[in-house]
Amino acid sequence: MKRVVITGMGTVSPIGNNIQDFWNAIKTGTSGVGPITRFDTTDFVTKYAAEVKDFDPKERIDRRDARKMDKFAQYSVYAAREAFEQAGLLDTADPTDVSNLAYDPERLGVVLGVGIGGFETIEEGIGILNAKGPDRVPPMTIPKMIANIGPAHIAINLHAFGPVYTVTTACASATDAIGNAMRHIREGLADIMIAGGAEAPITPLGISGFNVIQALSSRYTDDPTKSSRPFDKDRDGFVMGEGAGILVLESLEHALARGATIIAEVAGNGFTNDANHLTAPHPEGVGAARAMTLALKDAQLQPTDIDYINAHGTSTPVNDPTETKAIRLAFGAAADTIPVSSTKSVTGHCLGAAGAIEAIASVMAIQDSFIPPTINLDEPGEGCDLDYVPNTGRTATLNAVMSNSLGFGGHNGVLVLKRYIP
Repeated sequence: MKRVVITGMGTVSPIGNNIQDFWNAIKTGTSGVGPITRFDTTDFVTKYAAEVKDFDPKERIDRRDARKMDKFAQYSVYAAREAFEQAGLLDTADPTDVSNLAYDPERLGVVLGVGIGGFETIEEGIGILNAKGPDRVPPMTIPKMIANIGPAHIAINLHAFGPVYTVTTACASATDAIGNAMRHIREGLADIMIAGGAEAPITPLGISGFNVIQALSSRYTDDPTKSSRPFDKDRDGFVMGEGAGILVLESLEHALARGATIIAEVAGNGFTNDANHLTAPHPEGVGAARAMTLALKDAQLQPTDIDYINAHGTSTPVNDPTETKAIRLAFGAAADTIPVSSTKSVTGHCLGAAGAIEAIASVMAIQDSFIPPTINLDEPGEGCDLDYVPNTGRTATLNAVMSNSLGFGGHNGVLVLKRYIP
């Protein structure tokens, strides 16, 4: 079985639009949550979110191309180009000349996790339809809103002629996309895969839609930085986030042959479904536990081999104790010895992008020998009885890390990431 390694990473996030700024905020526990600036929240229950800040697509995307993209697609391409640069694959001499690339474009693919797609474009189109009639709907409405357009833009921008598609499994989308990309390389269908996720849901419909099912935090308007508090007894819902996380996955043989710097290894993946409820996890966490067990088996590791778990940790009343049950079910006695934290406490919940953003945080934890904290954890809630690394991160050598993603519809996706050892 081919080994699959990571040679590049890129991100657009509420806490930084490059890997280093993102990781610095994770390490220091600097929250990306603040008042919503995109629209008037007077009539909304929730008035804060984790918005991407100071984002200028023109720094990495042609101005004319950026105008044809919804925000989620802009985030996708921007992060993909950073990842490609880090991987040493971005040839800027003549981006239109496919004969001069540092890779075989027919052996390059893209798998992007997208939970929803072009929310902003959908709302704009419906508004114009209702106000001005069907003949005035912008002609780019459909090409901007569809979920597959994110990976399509990446493919066009970076000349990916291999498998290019979207995975949509709610909050597990990006994790499942990375798992699928890993398998394409293992099976010999590609040498390099661009994998990750993107989402841009901070819109009136996005916020109100989650408000009416009472999923979003709304209690912390006076200090939004305190609102995302996974596993804490005073949590009252998740905080909407946005952005993109992109990883360049490559077969070990291909990476070594071109002299690439190897960042980490994607060792295992498991995905399951609860088949239980549209929006709530299985109350005993059996589906999530099975996904963790499958990921361990795929990585050929035992529970005691995992040094840290980046939890799904949404800060909702139902998810946090249920995920705790799932970890205990999958890890047994080892659960009491493994640090578990939620970086959503800093980034908010980036929906379809969350799994990739958290995979990047997990890789950086391995590289930097640092366990990220769960900020705003003052007192664990009922049923939350693991070591959640409250408020302050820790220095520790990490050789194998697990990253969990659990989504609406009962989707469970898990990755195991390892320190690269030749």
